[in-house]
Amino acid sequence: MLLEIRHLTEYHYAEPVRESVMELWMQPQKAGSQRLITFELDLAPAAQLFSYADAYGNAVYHFDVPQPHERLTVQARSAVETFPHPPLPEALDRGEWDRLRSEFVQGDCFDFLRQQGFAAPTEALRGFMRRHDVDALRRLDPLSAAHALARRIYDAFEYQPGVTEADSPIDQALAAGRGVCQDFAHIMIAICRLWGVPARYVSGYLFTDRSEGGDRSDPDATHAWVEVFLPSLRWVGFDPTNNVLAGERHVAVAVGRDYGDVPPSRGVYKGEAESQLLVEVSVRRARTAVAEPEFLRVARPTFAAEGRRRAAALFRDQQQQQQQ
Repeated sequence: MLLEIRHLTEYHYAEPVRESVMELWMQPQKAGSQRLITFELDLAPAAQLFSYADAYGNAVYHFDVPQPHERLTVQARSAVETFPHPPLPEALDRGEWDRLRSEFVQGDCFDFLRQQGFAAPTEALRGFMRRHDVDALRRLDPLSAAHALARRIYDAFEYQPGVTEADSPIDQALAAGRGVCQDFAHIMIAICRLWGVPARYVSGYLFTDRSEGGDRSDPDATHAWVEVFLPSLRWVGFDPTNNVLAGERHVAVAVGRDYGDVPPSRGVYKGEAESQLLVEVSVRRARTAVAEPEFLRVARPTFAAEGRRRAAALFRDQQQQQQQ
């Protein structure tokens, strides 16, 4: 499936701020069941982009706007080709629980077994587990238990934006019985880790066909789901918001222990002004395939129109010098 993704983020300030420093987790991954074709970032005001890979292998971009500004706009555009995920077995043998307790899994997946951050267990979570008899699912094999847990969370909560915020603890969604994908992912991660199953948070996008319906996710927002580590299968994606396995419609951007590791954007600014955040996301089928030479198939920093014209002129000059 060829998908075009547009992710617009705008910060509006009540009065000019002196400087902004930002980090971005917006580039779709290049591995797994997806292929990154193009990725571009446009910034206004223009700024120089730098990048690095974080501890989990995610592409992170950062920049500094050192002059006064009342608005900061970040627009990410991606073209991604996704592929069907390999079929899973109906179940695993119960020996998988023993394999999860091996020294290899305990050491290699330490970060995704540790109970911390937004996915830390609370008394409210343990109460939810008792009311819904969640621990009874451990009588199943780990794969079947993860399937059943995603279904249990799907049935127990309503999808409703605005009930929680990006930095809300899971207790808020547990008390309300409502929330969004981020809340459901954190709840599932916390339970899996209590079971001794490594689980990580995945941020990204979901292609939703509005005409068909069926998805509870907001088609105009980013998405989040869970990957659990099973020694016999490696990482397997579960989307408790929609009670489906992560598949061809899911575009993974970054993985971490919880939302705090991989927010789409994070930064600070100098000034006393109040700020407002506007986010718009569009995920749609691409009309035609986008092809680029392999050496150009990398994320490129883009600036304002004048900066792009200068870069194009420089590239032409370099070509002419090479031909000479």
